[in-house]
Amino acid sequence: MGRGGARRIPAHDSNSKERDHPAGVVSSGESALEDSAVSSETDALARRFPPGFAWGAATAAYQVEGSTGVDGRGPSIWDTFSHTPGRTRNGETGDVACDHYRRWRDDVDLMAELGLGAYRFSVAWPRIQPEANGRVNEAGLDFYDRLVDALLERGIDPYLTLYHWDLPQALEALGGWRNPGIVARFAEYASIVGRRLGDRVRHWITLNEPQVFAVLGHANGVHAPGMHDWRAALTVAHHAHLAHAAASDLLRRDVPGARIGLALNLVCYEPASDAAEDLAAADRLDGTSNRWFLDPVFGRGYPADVVRLHGDLLDGIDLSAVGGIRPPDLLGVNYYTRELVTTAEGTLDPARATIVRPPRPRSTMGWESYPDGLRLTLERLHRDYAPTSIAITENGSAYPDLPAVDGAVDDPERTAYLAAHVSAVADARDAGVPVDGYFAWSLLDNYEWAEGYDQRFGIVRVDFETQRRTIKGSGRWYRELLAAAGR
Repeated sequence: MGRGGARRIPAHDSNSKERDHPAGVVSSGESALEDSAVSSETDALARRFPPGFAWGAATAAYQVEGSTGVDGRGPSIWDTFSHTPGRTRNGETGDVACDHYRRWRDDVDLMAELGLGAYRFSVAWPRIQPEANGRVNEAGLDFYDRLVDALLERGIDPYLTLYHWDLPQALEALGGWRNPGIVARFAEYASIVGRRLGDRVRHWITLNEPQVFAVLGHANGVHAPGMHDWRAALTVAHHAHLAHAAASDLLRRDVPGARIGLALNLVCYEPASDAAEDLAAADRLDGTSNRWFLDPVFGRGYPADVVRLHGDLLDGIDLSAVGGIRPPDLLGVNYYTRELVTTAEGTLDPARATIVRPPRPRSTMGWESYPDGLRLTLERLHRDYAPTSIAITENGSAYPDLPAVDGAVDDPERTAYLAAHVSAVADARDAGVPVDGYFAWSLLDNYEWAEGYDQRFGIVRVDFETQRRTIKGSGRWYRELLAAAGR
């Protein structure tokens, strides 16, 4: 999970009682969301999508798997970062997380119970290549082999992400994403996974949110590896572009017929006022956070105005190297909110912009629910970049989700958030945008990076003490939607 942006555009049976499963999974109790009026609205929403639309949910390896020292897995930068005092909330780590590495069979059964037609997950690079010498850990590949087979047996289409931020610590010791050698190393890793799973996996996402692991990890210091160096962040972003291109080329060779793309975190940046200064600040932030990643992905090279903005921070980077990148077969869009932007002076951020929090109700992450921003983002992508296929690869919101006395978890705020954003996707499709998939973030409450376990995004609640899973009201609503859509 993460965030980034889109440019400002002026503009089964949902009545089942609580029951236990072998996996320790329970369904939420009766809910006001299940009355006939809501069901009618859900049916109407489902009818706005065509047969074959991919309905799914998403997770990431470090956020759910746990078992960080099991079966030959090496340490990742997030193991190092989370075990460093003061880096994460309450000093929490992903050592156990949702224990998915051991409970994956039950979690796949849970996906089937929810009616998912697709599942987006990431492969943990340090499970596959735990050392800097490139040695392949077969036990790591075996795990994902079994997971993919189990998904397909239940009619769930796997969407595989190769990199969701868990760089092997052994590669970080060599400079990580700052080292130009990372391009060849990532392509090699992609080919290893592609040759093992490509006979069954059709959808491939090379990188998740390069803007986040470049900027939050290397400029802002709040994510692994925890650096404060804008020059390093821009170098990382550049190498990420080249790594995506190199990995895509090898996957096209090794996995004929695969759809290959990447997932970008996109936020709708809007000026906080009509003042020229705010308009300019919003455009700068859009440039550094969005267009710096979108333009090269679509073979346009870096945007000239943002090159001028970054200035000598780009010294030593061959900007022309990204000019010939082939557009993705599938563009993943991770969308959570909009940002209201005003100008700021004296900041180290090249965009010289400040985010203004709106007064309206927000999630526990402090994010506004703004579904129209998703529609605007998708329409902007269609107009300015014309991708052939788009999937909403992450969309969701965090709320406290406290269980009731009977153990049920009712989360009407999340249900409303998801319904509004799915409706925004339908609006974009009505406008001609080629969106062919939607993945709720997240399948499970999980380890939310530097926020630890306080932020709950799941449509399934996880009790991290017992690992008991409880389908929330939002999960029941999503199951109803997918059933109405023909899943």
